[in-house]
Amino acid sequence: MATDVLMPQMGESIAEGTIVKWLKKVGETVQRDEPLLEISTDKVDAEIPSPSAGTLTEILAKEGETVHVNSVIARLAEAGEVVAPAPPAEVAVPPAVVPTAPVVAPVAAPAAPVAPPPAAPVAAPVEPEDGKKVRSSPLVRNIAREHDVDLDQVTGTGLGGRITRDDILAFIDSRKVATAPAAPAAPVAAPAPVAAPVAAPVPAIPQVPTYSAGERVKVEPLTVMRRRIAENMLNSRRTSAHVTTFFEVDFTNIARLRDRVKKGFEERNGAKLTFMPFIIKAVVDALKAFPIINASADHESLVYKQDVNVGMAVALDWGLIVPVIKQADTLSLVGLARSTQDLATRARGKQLKPDEVAGGTFTITNFGLYGGLTATPIISQPQLAILGVGGITKRAWVIETADGDAIAIRHISVLSLSFDHRIIDGAVADQFMAHIRNTIETTDFSSLV
Repeated sequence: MATDVLMPQMGESIAEGTIVKWLKKVGETVQRDEPLLEISTDKVDAEIPSPSAGTLTEILAKEGETVHVNSVIARLAEAGEVVAPAPPAEVAVPPAVVPTAPVVAPVAAPAAPVAPPPAAPVAAPVEPEDGKKVRSSPLVRNIAREHDVDLDQVTGTGLGGRITRDDILAFIDSRKVATAPAAPAAPVAAPAPVAAPVAAPVPAIPQVPTYSAGERVKVEPLTVMRRRIAENMLNSRRTSAHVTTFFEVDFTNIARLRDRVKKGFEERNGAKLTFMPFIIKAVVDALKAFPIINASADHESLVYKQDVNVGMAVALDWGLIVPVIKQADTLSLVGLARSTQDLATRARGKQLKPDEVAGGTFTITNFGLYGGLTATPIISQPQLAILGVGGITKRAWVIETADGDAIAIRHISVLSLSFDHRIIDGAVADQFMAHIRNTIETTDFSSLV
């Protein structure tokens, strides 16, 4: 029996994935759980293991192709079994198209002049008719709001009628085409020529040369992950009113504690003791004190998350990924240290599971890893804030002593909080940051390590 290899469901809101690379060729054998291919989605790049042992007999989705979840992308035969390629009967798309043709035909019959509006019958299968909610991702809903599109009028081609990004963009393009004929009606005022320049800037953008003919350049197409990152960053900028506040924080007490115990800590717990677990611990305490920072906006409502799921940005050679520490508020400092190291290691090895990059309620990004002083990170939607950690460096610092002020060498970092000013006021953001600073500077963590 041949075994179908399916495009996996890579997260609750993910409806499709792109084949990045096949790690096996047709005719090669593969063991169960051995990496078979790499895929990329809105959330993660991951290696997909083989569902069973056998021989790869067919590859149905090529590299670079985007397919819906649960679609058959390859077939495996049991070891030693010779399997002829399956007949194209699997492509049951034509039968699905045939029934729709008769449906449109009767519409055109009653009134020939009404032939132009076949688009209306196509959009007519409004799914909410049976009381069901239109299924779509947050990205699709944001695009719809931006272009004033009623999702009830968009036909979804995804699994279970889900509206994909391609569906909404195609609908917007078709709407532009549909309204284009109305432009000639403006010759009365003679501004018809004005309509042409309006469309001109759109194609003009990609035509702007970024290099000259004969110039020594190397051109590479953007990877799927890089395109997704670009889309998500622009979407976040359009969605949230970004404001950033900065706080200088003294990490001296933690730095001295690490110097004393980090060797023994690693031997006992199998994980390195970095600054990150201490920062996450302080963030968790602050999120409990200011639950609005752990919330998200949903149209006219605020959704307060009962779990504290902290996303941790991890830099990769090919992009950026944000694995999530689920229920971080239930973990000890040792548990946080183990989780951060485990997730970072598996992220760089493309071993993360789909649910490990979803469900974050707050994100931390550490751009100080390479010495960066500070930055203004972009919020990860639909969250309301993101914490940036700058480099922790030794600086001359004024401290208060029993004998008065003095200058000492201290470990200082600049923490930045980018927050959505539509929901979070500046005073609340500063109080949140002050809480984090106070926890880091005054807590005795020695009993926790």
